[in-house]
Amino acid sequence: MIFDRLKRFSIVLEGAERDGPAAFSPGQAVSGRVVLELAAAARLGALRLRAMGAARVHWTESRSAGSSTAYTQSYSDQVEFLSHRDTLMAPPDNGEATVLQAGRHEFPFTFQLPETLATSFEGKHGSVRYWVKAKLHRPWSTVKKAKKEFTVIEPIDINTPALLAPQAGAKEKLARAWYCNRGQVSVTAKIDRKGYTPGEVIPIFAEIDNCTSRAVVPKAAIIQTQTFIARGTKKQKKSVVTSITGDPIPAGKREVWHGRALKIPPVGPSILQCRIIQVEYSLKVCVDIPGTSKLLLELPLVIGTIPLHPFGSRTSSVSSQYSVNLDWLSPIPEQLEAPPEYSAVVSSPEAEQSLAPPCRSELGDILEGPFFAYIQEFRFRPPPLYSEVDPNPASDSMRPRCMTC
Repeated sequence: MIFDRLKRFSIVLEGAERDGPAAFSPGQAVSGRVVLELAAAARLGALRLRAMGAARVHWTESRSAGSSTAYTQSYSDQVEFLSHRDTLMAPPDNGEATVLQAGRHEFPFTFQLPETLATSFEGKHGSVRYWVKAKLHRPWSTVKKAKKEFTVIEPIDINTPALLAPQAGAKEKLARAWYCNRGQVSVTAKIDRKGYTPGEVIPIFAEIDNCTSRAVVPKAAIIQTQTFIARGTKKQKKSVVTSITGDPIPAGKREVWHGRALKIPPVGPSILQCRIIQVEYSLKVCVDIPGTSKLLLELPLVIGTIPLHPFGSRTSSVSSQYSVNLDWLSPIPEQLEAPPEYSAVVSSPEAEQSLAPPCRSELGDILEGPFFAYIQEFRFRPPPLYSEVDPNPASDSMRPRCMTC
């Protein structure tokens, strides 16, 4: 029987650590092998492989149709990201089975991931999953199956102008109790950028004014919002990732946060491009006001995968947008003493043309080097060329001057 002969049937992916899932990026090649171990010679059919990736959502809602009747409404949707099929071992043309000898047999495979994929995700009402499944067909027996899941991480680079922009906001609330005005509470908060990666610390700058007659308590938290979409209906789940609590602010006092630290724990990156599943983050600064609802100020966050680069890389990412506007070059002050005329130094028109500023078509999409490499070089004409030879030598008819006279 084939059950006694088949000792192992599994899938091994390159890059996987032990039994953990392997991680890949969109556009990357996935390689691996199907391992087959036989205790004795066996007759086998085809060995087929299929790679799949999809986002799925599902939830139910109970609805009332009257005083005594009720029904359950179901919501489901699916988006397919990856579908690849391959035949690793085909049966002979005569239709008979293939005989494999006892021992270990490996069948390698490789396939390319699409350039656009959503990050792997597991949520309450949906998931984004990727896997490889192998099927071994055997004569007069059931199909043997093996499955191996892998992780896909969509890269999100926070070194972009949109994610490096500071985020700020202000909000105020009038505290009331039993229709009596107890004063006003206001909060102003700012963070230095929108994009962060797990493990980073968010410095929070905030001012909380308590003009009420009772003490209030400021807090800050990172909120994760999972949004599931199906049939035009949304289902959301919010959870607190991490939080900090400030000291109580007495009545009539002001509290200032000079970069209060809030560390981001290990969390999954934002998912913003999937049609049916979205994972978003925000920083909420709230003030607990006794006797009334909380004062909430929300600032958007994006959790990325590529951390902040050093200063040089950060400035180069911003300067790559140089084509937007170059009007800021005009305020550069002119020098009081102009250099000599270029025609008095070089008369070659080719040389003059070679010193012209590079045109946009020559530079391509990215300007190599900083702006001032071109500004300082081409704003004025160059000074005369240095030479060891005297351009005005003395003639032989001239009498040498005596230095002692």
